[in-house]
Amino acid sequence: MWWNQHVILIYFLLAGLQLVSCRPKFSRMLATSSEIVQVGQLTSNSSCGDFQSYIQHGESDLAPRVIRLNFHFMNSQSGAMNYTSEKATVFAHELLKAANAAIESNQKMWLPPGNDTPVLPIGYRYVITSSAGYESERGIYCHHDDERYFFVSRGRNKNNYDRSVIRKYGIGLDSILNVFVMPHHPDSIASPSYDLTSAGIALGSAIKLSGVYESGKKPSEFRGLLNHEIGHVLGLRHTWSGNDGCDDTPTHPNCWNRTSDPPCDSMASNNLMDYNANQHAWTPCQIGRIHQNMSNENSLARRLLVPTWCKLEGEKTLEIRDSTVWNGSFDLNSSLVVSSGATLRIRCRVSMPAGSSIVVEPDGHLILEEATLHNACGLQWDGIYLSSRGKSKGRLTLIGNNLISETEW
Repeated sequence: MWWNQHVILIYFLLAGLQLVSCRPKFSRMLATSSEIVQVGQLTSNSSCGDFQSYIQHGESDLAPRVIRLNFHFMNSQSGAMNYTSEKATVFAHELLKAANAAIESNQKMWLPPGNDTPVLPIGYRYVITSSAGYESERGIYCHHDDERYFFVSRGRNKNNYDRSVIRKYGIGLDSILNVFVMPHHPDSIASPSYDLTSAGIALGSAIKLSGVYESGKKPSEFRGLLNHEIGHVLGLRHTWSGNDGCDDTPTHPNCWNRTSDPPCDSMASNNLMDYNANQHAWTPCQIGRIHQNMSNENSLARRLLVPTWCKLEGEKTLEIRDSTVWNGSFDLNSSLVVSSGATLRIRCRVSMPAGSSIVVEPDGHLILEEATLHNACGLQWDGIYLSSRGKSKGRLTLIGNNLISETEW
């Protein structure tokens, strides 16, 4: 429903209802529009489309986003060209563990030299996911196909952009990121001029990784390769070859590692989206762009997420204790409390899980500024409660047109 100046029914919190432990009991009242501050139209509100509004998602109290993955180990009919069965399962889980560990331990940028770029939490992780009808394989598949098992990165038989292996073996591509681990072709390996290195490519909701099995290296050695290619899926571009849209990722000569000779003595990078030996740094801009894409209801990045925002699990509550502005879109997995003395200004879309509510405590203030409150899964949530204790009441201010849906009040 679109809010206007007609009578608005705001239900006050029932006596005895306590979303946060040890909180006082409040009375429940019925309010009309005369108790709500209604402000006219805004001239503009562009924050929802600004990546800087989403940088806080990585450092907020929100639960990390969870990206669904599965693994496909492509092999020849002989079974001699890649990991199989238990070895494939162990490899996949160890690789994912290392990739998640890198995400959880973001490192300081090497570039530019002497920089003060903040090191922020990244706010997402991966989980191996099976698809309906394939539960027994637990999201890890081994395929034997002499025509499609190999990866060729250059030459007339180059197939890195070819999607036939994805079309034939992809599972759950509408909601799961398919990771294809593919060996180089034996003819390529036999050529002395062929550079047998690890490589990857992102192709929509699938990525190809090559040169993994042949290297004999531990799975953890490829956590940068996996994170890099998933970075492309989430909307990031290479940082050394031009403008990637981020001021905190400077251009550089694309050194593989630091050396004693210039320019690599001072201009080597450790950023995720460069080709380097580290790939262990995400900048605030990159984090913001990733979460902006994840918050976009029409994006590929969002379709790959576990929808943790649908239903309220347990009695989770996010409490706002200070003056806070949400300039970007949020998908909560908890109820929301605006504490006494605190102000929360919502300027974009916020999804509330089914069974949750927004409670504004006495002397707390909720401001909706051209906002949308809904449940992103189309389920019912409980609405907004303004609490009252004596002469103190929670306040609600509506600025411009605000859409509140998937609630019965």
